[in-house]
This record gives sequence, C-alpha cells and structure tokens, in this order.
Amino acid sequence: MAGVALKFLFASIVMWVAPILILHGFNHHLFPGASGLSSSTMTLVSGFLAVISVNLVIALYIIMAMWEPRDPQHQPDPTFLAAAKASISQPLPSGSSREDAREKAD
Repeated sequence: MAGVALKFLFASIVMWVAPILILHGFNHHLFPGASGLSSSTMTLVSGFLAVISVNLVIALYIIMAMWEPRDPQHQPDPTFLAAAKASISQPLPSGSSREDAREKAD
C-alpha cells in the first residue's frame, strides 16, 4: 500500500514540476533554438510541450499501475477475524435473543 502511495506522490509531483520547468526553460531561453522563435511561437511550443509532458506522466503512471502485482484473492485481517469469531461465540444474556441484541446495537 505504501508503494502505491509513493508512486502516486511521485507522479503528482512530476506532473506539476515538468510543465513549469518546460515553460520556464522556454521563457528564459534555456533550450537550444528557443531564442530564434517569435514570442507567440515560443508560447505555443512551450504550451504544447507542457501539455504533452503531463500526458506522458499520466500514461507512465497508468503503465506502472498495470504492472502492480495482483493478489489472487483478498485476505482479511487475521486479528479482525479472530475478534469477529469471538464475538459470535459469546453467549447471550439469559432472556434475550439474537434479534434483541441486533435492535440494541442499532
């Protein structure tokens, strides 16, 4: 479970940071060839690349999720099962029935 949360956190951070870095890089001419572009072209290219980077992160996150190992069958918590079995096997007080106990619980 912690592995899934870490992958989600990592993907979320990259999904926020990658487009910002791409936009910053184009606006400050950090990428080769970006200085020769007009202002509107640079805005369009940086915007498209930022959107593509987010879509790539989403696609990679989906692929990582598909590679997650699957449990063939869900296994309940053993301590919960033990407590549930113990509560079922407890005797009821004299003069009461299972229906009375359910009504009190509600």
